[in-house]
Amino acid sequence: MRTLAVLPIKSFDLAKQRLGQAVPVAPRRALAEAMFTDVLTALRRSERVEAVLVVTADHLAQQLAGSQGADVLDDRREVGQSEAAAVGITRARELGYDRVLLVPGDTPALDPVELDALLAREEPGVVIVPDRHGTGTNALLLAPPEAMEPGFGPGSLQRHRDRARVAGVAHEVIEVPTLALDVDTGEDLGALRQRLASVHGGAAHTRGLLSRLTRMTEAMAR
Repeated sequence: MRTLAVLPIKSFDLAKQRLGQAVPVAPRRALAEAMFTDVLTALRRSERVEAVLVVTADHLAQQLAGSQGADVLDDRREVGQSEAAAVGITRARELGYDRVLLVPGDTPALDPVELDALLAREEPGVVIVPDRHGTGTNALLLAPPEAMEPGFGPGSLQRHRDRARVAGVAHEVIEVPTLALDVDTGEDLGALRQRLASVHGGAAHTRGLLSRLTRMTEAMAR
């Protein structure tokens, strides 16, 4: 199946506000940028993703996407992840893709090998990839792209199951460990740090940014 990965990205200046005191205000933009770059790199390294489409209003994100060979759509309205994902789905249909993979930009630990294992499944329908809490959705695989309307946000795993049921399409929840680690809160960031410390390679930009944050925090504590 021809697969288009769609990566909706909120403007970096507006991203990660829920991190609170875990990350000072100034470095949050840099963290969002680093995570996005790592996700984009992982998608480009996947053997089963034919192309990547980034939907964003952020000019730097657009430039970074273009530099890695991804296509870009300007998210002029910027009203949320689901709406941006819908824009990508429309483009996927226009271009004749068999399916679309919707991935957030804050899962920098994403392993292309794990992703390819997920994409090796070529049955029509919906695959829902849960977050580490088992209540949210960290990726949606829709075959065909218009199989159902996405609805990200709190409680989205059950919402996506319900929407697939209403749409009358086959659906399955499949865990992808490196896709489970999105970053919204300080606790999420801690879980990501632990994951990255336990493995070698991957998430180079996020690793570097977190190292700089650690050094900055230690310097401030002296």
